[in-house]
Amino acid sequence: MTIQTQSATALARRAHVEALLVAYPDVTPEEHGMLVRYFKREANALDVGMIASNESIARGYARFRHDHLDRFTWADLAKGIVGTAIVVLCIGLVMLRAL
Repeated sequence: MTIQTQSATALARRAHVEALLVAYPDVTPEEHGMLVRYFKREANALDVGMIASNESIARGYARFRHDHLDRFTWADLAKGIVGTAIVVLCIGLVMLRAL
């Protein structure tokens, strides 16, 4: 089992994100973009869990999740369609090979 230790910069980054979530939705466009980027690209499961379990920012975090993270996007739909097409193609090839 690997034990992860977080660096001081990662802890400072998470503290900054938590401070922004307290003020959410009253953040600047740059801060808003940083929040979206952090949750979609930078945050690991530990960071998300620590933020989600922080009761003092629960309202801002719930609203941010509702506004940005819990929605399906066109990219999500496209990934689902491509994945389904690949599975159907593989099944078709197996069926064709069986004949």
